[in-house]
Amino acid sequence: MSEALKVTLIQSDLVWENKKQNLLAFEERILSATTETDLFILPEMFTTGFSMTPELWAEPHLGETFTKMRTWAQTTKAAILGSIIVKSNQQFFNRAYFIFPDGTHQYYDKKHLFRMAKEDEYYTPGIERVLVEYKGWRIFPLICYDLRFPVWSRNDLDYDLLIYLANWPERRSSAWKTLLKARAIENLSYVAGVNRIGNDGNGIEHSGNSALIDFKGEELSQIEPFKNVSESIILNKEDLQQFRKKFPAHTDADYFTVK
Repeated sequence: MSEALKVTLIQSDLVWENKKQNLLAFEERILSATTETDLFILPEMFTTGFSMTPELWAEPHLGETFTKMRTWAQTTKAAILGSIIVKSNQQFFNRAYFIFPDGTHQYYDKKHLFRMAKEDEYYTPGIERVLVEYKGWRIFPLICYDLRFPVWSRNDLDYDLLIYLANWPERRSSAWKTLLKARAIENLSYVAGVNRIGNDGNGIEHSGNSALIDFKGEELSQIEPFKNVSESIILNKEDLQQFRKKFPAHTDADYFTVK
């Protein structure tokens, strides 16, 4: 079993509702990466920004962007994780694809839809938690607003790395930073949060503040806000396991069922 996982967080501006330009930008950054990695993490709705016109931008399941992501994964021999707008069975989903280096995949549909932007009026919520096993690590991908709901994020020691893909506004960046640390501490897990920067089509500013937090709540990343930047960080599985043995707070957790 591998004890180390190298993850690359890609914090980026997004061109509003312009799939072609966004795909070209991410392709260049991924394929020109100067260091090898195990996993590239992209923001939420990375081809469009946080769009509430899914009828204009939705792709079919396993459509053009999925095909691009699969090619990137196979070319770099690294997994790719990012969310896009998908239409399936006449419904729209904010869907995160985790694509393995061999081209196989899993996907997660965003559970908590951001009603303050009327996301719940245009998209259908997901109903299932999705756990990904990759290189000896158990990974739990979630999307943006999911961060505010600790029950959905709860770790029953079934994951080692919790990931949030986001379009989280700068005006609520304090909550973003605080909740990422809280989720890491309470779940005894590494937590990655990858957020966009720049203004969207509604004039909303995003500062990024992408981060990698360890199981003690300490920041491992050095990403600056408002910067188009990528950072690669090596996570150590043995450190995580040793801390869980030394500080087994999970054994005193309250048990419940998520409906």
